[in-house]
Amino acid sequence: MKRKIIIMLIIFIVICIGLVLAISISPINEVEEITINSTKKPIILIIVDSLMSEPLQKAVKEGKAPAFAFLINNGHLNEEMISSYPTMSVTIDSTLLTGTYPDQHKVPGLIWFKEDEYRMISYGSGISEIWNNGVRNVALDSVVHLNKNHLSKEVQTIHEELAHLQLSSASINGLLYRGSFEHQLKVPKLVSMANLLPKEIEINGPTLFSLGTLSKYNPENNRYRFIWNRMGVNNKFTRNELKYLIEQNKLPSFTLGYLPDSDASVHIHGPEDLKGIEKADQSLQDILNNFSSWEEAIQKITLIVLGDSGQSIINKDKETSLIDLNNSLKSYTFWKRKKKNAQLAIAINERMAYIYVNDPHVELSEIVNTLKEDERIGFIAWKDEHTNYVVSPLSNEGLTFSPNGTYVDDYDQSWRIAGNESVLDLKVTTGGRIQYQNYPDALARLHGALHSHEGRVIIVDANPSYEFIEEHSYDHAGGGAHGSLHKVDSIVPIIITGTNEFPEYNRLVDVKKWLLQLLSGS
Repeated sequence: MKRKIIIMLIIFIVICIGLVLAISISPINEVEEITINSTKKPIILIIVDSLMSEPLQKAVKEGKAPAFAFLINNGHLNEEMISSYPTMSVTIDSTLLTGTYPDQHKVPGLIWFKEDEYRMISYGSGISEIWNNGVRNVALDSVVHLNKNHLSKEVQTIHEELAHLQLSSASINGLLYRGSFEHQLKVPKLVSMANLLPKEIEINGPTLFSLGTLSKYNPENNRYRFIWNRMGVNNKFTRNELKYLIEQNKLPSFTLGYLPDSDASVHIHGPEDLKGIEKADQSLQDILNNFSSWEEAIQKITLIVLGDSGQSIINKDKETSLIDLNNSLKSYTFWKRKKKNAQLAIAINERMAYIYVNDPHVELSEIVNTLKEDERIGFIAWKDEHTNYVVSPLSNEGLTFSPNGTYVDDYDQSWRIAGNESVLDLKVTTGGRIQYQNYPDALARLHGALHSHEGRVIIVDANPSYEFIEEHSYDHAGGGAHGSLHKVDSIVPIIITGTNEFPEYNRLVDVKKWLLQLLSGS
């Protein structure tokens, strides 16, 4: 009952914020006086959250996605782009913007434990999880710290590199946006009065920067800033901002636009849902309609549409589909915000999870052996200073691997490997070539996650149709979920129109380099 009362209290506060926003008009950024340095053929990259190839092809075949159909028929469709890992938006977007995996960009997932601050970092998930981590902490982490502190300063984003080339760029509703230009966020009064965010927030972003009600250019978007519109982080807001930049002749060399609505639809209805694709298609139609014809649009701009992750269907039966890590590890104590000296901390990223062994008296092997008893888990991984270790509930022999060895994969990455290759479904030829099957680019992606942050960390990754939970996490039983290394979560489509040049490899980590080559002409 206490938990229900807390949730109802949060909902009440959210409604109050929404009502205040409804009677107040937030300021509009002026675009007219901004100088835009652009290439002859600007690039617009549209990320459609949880866009997957099979439902996309079905929607096109049934005539429900005319804009997607036009772009596919007049461009190039690659149905097998490989995402980052974990397959969660903030990690994926960090990889897309920096051209690196988490061992370099240092954003481990949607939720992770920061050892030096002894707290859980969360960029927003279910209400109970947000409350457990602290509403203010979640707000600051997602709006400010993600870009300012958590995203490594050792890597450069595409926005920063374009600024160095004296080319302008824009970010519309992207949670990862770090750039070289100062912007001030317009925080709603009640939000700052409730001490959820500071009254004034200075951030560094690209030349043009839109993020829901916090920063916008198109006056029409005052209609989409309310809490029931996710404070502007929605398809209509992104579409309106893009249309406005085109109408005002302020389209920069590169624009990243984020269409987030389909993710929620797939989470509820499962991977076969077409409603999110239809909504994204309507936004694409509205963008293309800003030109005299759709044919003219792809002559004047390079338009790229990209999915970020797939999703696995989660069985309806919660008793079997949900892997409760609190229950699996019930003989240990767990971190909570006001509880010190817990033995373990658990960060659930839907179909993968980080388990932090904070008690030096607890051996990693104790946790691993307990988890190996659950065959719903695909694999369990951890590291020491030099080596990565992977085991599976279905095998008595594990796999070890590390970079810079005699084996070479399809992406010209070299590895040292020993043990049971089937743990990660690797196929190794007699010539020392590694081929990936159910876990695409498995070694680089898993290595990236294992080395993404400090601590004694164990990764658990679920088989398809299963999802991890802990006391405060939100589940997706009967719908869809992502996060895992498996191909059902990792393979996404990319549609490229307006150019005949493509990334070197079919991986999101290679997209930034390709975009810079297109924009610089090199």
